[in-house]
Amino acid sequence: MSNRTVLSGRRPRTGARVALISLALLVAAATGVTPAGAAPPYRPTAPVEAFYYAPGPWAVTERTGIDCCTSTGDSYDIWYPADLGAGGVVHPVITWGNGTLAHPREYAYLLAHLASWGFVVIAADRTDTGTGVQLLDAVRYLAQQNSDQTGIFHGKIDITAVGAAGHSQGGLGAINALARGGGAVDTALTLEMPWSAACGSLPTVDGQSPCVDPTAVTSGSVLLVNGTADGASPSTQQLPPQLIGMQSMQAYYDALPAGLPKARAAVVGAQHNDVQGQPHCTNYSCTEGVYRYLGYVTAWFMDRLRGDSAARAAFLTETGEILHNPHWSDQASTITR
Repeated sequence: MSNRTVLSGRRPRTGARVALISLALLVAAATGVTPAGAAPPYRPTAPVEAFYYAPGPWAVTERTGIDCCTSTGDSYDIWYPADLGAGGVVHPVITWGNGTLAHPREYAYLLAHLASWGFVVIAADRTDTGTGVQLLDAVRYLAQQNSDQTGIFHGKIDITAVGAAGHSQGGLGAINALARGGGAVDTALTLEMPWSAACGSLPTVDGQSPCVDPTAVTSGSVLLVNGTADGASPSTQQLPPQLIGMQSMQAYYDALPAGLPKARAAVVGAQHNDVQGQPHCTNYSCTEGVYRYLGYVTAWFMDRLRGDSAARAAFLTETGEILHNPHWSDQASTITR
């Protein structure tokens, strides 16, 4: 069990703001392997991305092996501002879903970065999160902790502002948590969500399938992110979904309701596991590391959960910064002021 500070930020201000083994092998074959440290650190020049790429104003504490349990018996890892509630701030929640065969520690750099911007980030230590069950369990767990007068989270969590995010199979879980959560989740963000052909091989939980139905998302908002070199999460597909189903980021995006606030974009050159960089590549199917995910992932949650208009400028239809950033491609958005 541990409780340690993992990232130091600026002092907070008042009111501051995948499948199964076979799919994992397929991803490795489709996208290749880049040696660790092969690419230099990424330095964003677009102003909104650069601002949220930097660590936020909160020092971060990581808590592992203490919090338990999901409905399937899994413990939680939690990243949170070390000075919880400073200046009267209540902290929004991000619930995280791991990719197949992955654990929260493999995303620690990204999750600690989000916590440095004032979020309480919780991840069930579960390797099949596609149904969204464990992501919703995590939200309920933090709601209980927020009500526990003896705990450190008491009165410090804004349980009315919740985002769900996940990698690969965990991206399916984020969408399912939004669709199946009965309003418990306000926004979903997917990273390298796999083609729909993969979901049928993934395990069910409590009779629920990990396969997503985008038309079931009737509230909230969604950001879809992938890498252009990701063979398991293509940006586009040549044949229409009516013939082969949703096998691309664009197909998922188009299937979401037209009136839903949504956006999509692909990191140029990124492979399936770049998001697991700590921060650079240490594993297969990784080109550069997590660097290029940090800025806009953070900005999305700052907009959606904190009402940050500066962050929202990155995603606005036609003028959004991410839509014109040369490090991204296949962009689209319905976000308006």
